[in-house]
Amino acid sequence: MILLTLTKVVPSSTIAGYSVFVGVAFFFIVEAVNKTRGAESGLRFNTIAADFKKSGVLLLVLLPSVSGIAALVVGDMIFGGEFVAHVMGRTSSILSFDKTALLIGQVIIAAFGEEIAYRGFFFGKSSKIFPIWVSAVVSSAVFAAGHIATGNIGIVAYDIAGVFIDSLIFSVIYQKSENCVISAFSHILGNAISLVAVFVFFL
Repeated sequence: MILLTLTKVVPSSTIAGYSVFVGVAFFFIVEAVNKTRGAESGLRFNTIAADFKKSGVLLLVLLPSVSGIAALVVGDMIFGGEFVAHVMGRTSSILSFDKTALLIGQVIIAAFGEEIAYRGFFFGKSSKIFPIWVSAVVSSAVFAAGHIATGNIGIVAYDIAGVFIDSLIFSVIYQKSENCVISAFSHILGNAISLVAVFVFFL
């Protein structure tokens, strides 16, 4: 996953996104090899309600929605319309902004895949070997690097810093809930609210 993501340093490279597919595949491979029981899996649908009730989880789930709006407002104040244009350009290759139904599906699938790969596999499995904070920082740095796009260096740095912070929040959500369905819900909600805000207030 790290090697694929690092191909982002070559502007013409288009294979970094495959790191998500690798992470998803290895998540299920490791779960199968270890014969992980459903109750111990990092991907559980039958415990969603109970996992949401764990201490601090609900507040953390809402945090990326707030940080997404804040990032848009501050980014617009600092960079004007260039920041929103950068984010839209970065995501236009995977999102169909002109087809609402398709866009909703893409937002859900993309965020869900990223959470299985980066929280369920990368962070979840590495945190069994390394200190949790190391796993959170490294997995978030790699996740953020996967969102690098060409453009003004200040805008790119600001954008990636926001992605990194959200990724740390998703890691904490996963660590507290032990369920990447919960971090995926937070990720989907944050992305959806930010997209709505872009179309309503910034375009």
